Amino acid sequence: MGEQKKTYYIDVGTGGISQSATAATWSFKIEATDAEITQLRALMDQNYSTEWKNFFRAHVPYVQYHYDRQNDTYDSTIQQIYSTLYQLGDQEAKNHIESMNILPPQL
Repeated sequence: MGEQKKTYYIDVGTGGISQSATAATWSFKIEATDAEITQLRALMDQNYSTEWKNFFRAHVPYVQYHYDRQNDTYDSTIQQIYSTLYQLGDQEAKNHIESMNILPPQL
């Protein structure tokens, strides 16, 4: 028997994941198992770490954005985060993510 899903409220900007709709601001409502939320937390943590690396790299003016591997890592991770939110999200979350046009086209 599979794990039971719980409702979570997500704020990508802050990396916030909460089970309370009133504890903090949130942008996406999802239904996830403990394993799925652990995976999402790992992606959020990875993105946070990459943001710090990008902050320090930003002070090296001769590396352009499109030639910077850390920016590529950030872009890839943020797409994984939104893909996960799309899979687990309610219809409102799915509609919003589709309107962002952030996910790669499906084959």
